[in-house]
Amino acid sequence: MHEMSLTESVVEILREEARRQGFSRVKTVWLEVGALGGVEPEAMEFCFDVVTRGTLAEGARLEIIRTPGRGYCLDCGEESPLEERFGACPKCGCHHMQMTAGDELRVKELEVD
Repeated sequence: MHEMSLTESVVEILREEARRQGFSRVKTVWLEVGALGGVEPEAMEFCFDVVTRGTLAEGARLEIIRTPGRGYCLDCGEESPLEERFGACPKCGCHHMQMTAGDELRVKELEVD
């Protein structure tokens, strides 16, 4: 389950931000997760509860914001929703789509003490 190591990285980001900004406790984490990034939100939630035990984020709430996939077609020049990573352009049917959104994994916002 790669969500465990991803969640450990999120907690490390929280530690670094706590040192940088001078807070001691995290109450809520808003995590942006792209729909095409291969990350299971439910697994992230489970891992978050486990990984944050004994840290400044123990007991914090994890809010996951799903970012839909979008892509730019190199053939017809249209940007459109993208349902799968290597999907066809819904406008022209070609498979020369460049993903423009949907693979994000980032801490978007924190509520801290």
